[in-house]
Amino acid sequence: MNEIIHFFLEPYHEASWINIILEFTAAALGVASVLYARKENILVFPTGIISTGIYVYLLAQWNLYGDLIINIYYTLMSIYGWYQWSKVVDDNDSHIPITRSTTKDKIKAFAIFAFTSVFVIAVYRHFNVMPNNLGFKESVEYAIAKLTSGKLSDFRQATPFLDTFTTGVFFAAMWLMANKKIENWILWIAGNIVSIPLYFVKGYGFTGIQYIIFLILAVYGYKEWKIMLNQNKLKVKVN
Repeated sequence: MNEIIHFFLEPYHEASWINIILEFTAAALGVASVLYARKENILVFPTGIISTGIYVYLLAQWNLYGDLIINIYYTLMSIYGWYQWSKVVDDNDSHIPITRSTTKDKIKAFAIFAFTSVFVIAVYRHFNVMPNNLGFKESVEYAIAKLTSGKLSDFRQATPFLDTFTTGVFFAAMWLMANKKIENWILWIAGNIVSIPLYFVKGYGFTGIQYIIFLILAVYGYKEWKIMLNQNKLKVKVN
C-alpha cells in the first residue's frame, strides 16, 4: 500500500504548489465538463475551455507535446462546439439534435484521426521524443517490445507511441461531440482506457484519476445520449 502511495505522490515532491493546485483545478473542471456533456448541457464548453486552457499552460512546462496539441485543439473545438450547440436550426427555436454519424461523418472522423496521428508522429520524431532513426516496421517492433517487456522504464519509453493513438482518437471524438454525434462517446471510452495508465506512468496522478472518472462518465454518457436519441426519434414519428 505504501508503495502505491509513494508511486502516486512521488512526482509531486518537487512540484510547486501553484502547479499542483492548477492541475487539480483543471482536472475538476474537466470532470464537470463531461458531466454537462452527459446531460447535453451547453456548459460543457465554457468549463471545458477553462480546463484545457490551464492544461495548455501545465503541459508546456511538462514538455508533453502530444497532450499540449490535444488541449489547444480542445480549446478551439470547444469554441466551435459552443457555436454549434447554441445556434437555432428551425422556426421552433430548436438546436441541433443528437444523431448517429453518417458514412460521411465517419470518413471525416477517420480523416481527422489519421491526419492528427501522422502530425504527432512527425512532431515527436522531429524532437526525437520518438526514435527518428527507425522505419515504420522497426518502430512498431520497438513499441511492442517496450510495452510488453514488463519493465516500467521500458513502458515509459513507449508512451509516445500510445500518445499518438490517443491524440488522434480524442481529436476525432471532440469533432463528433461538437456536432452531437453519439459515436463520440465510443471514441472517448477507447481513448480514456489507454490514457489512464499513461498518466500514472508519466507521474500525473490527479490527471490519471481524472481519466478514470472520464471513462466511467463516458460509459454513462453513451447510455444517456442513446436514450435521448431514441426519444428524439419517437418525437419525429409522432410529428
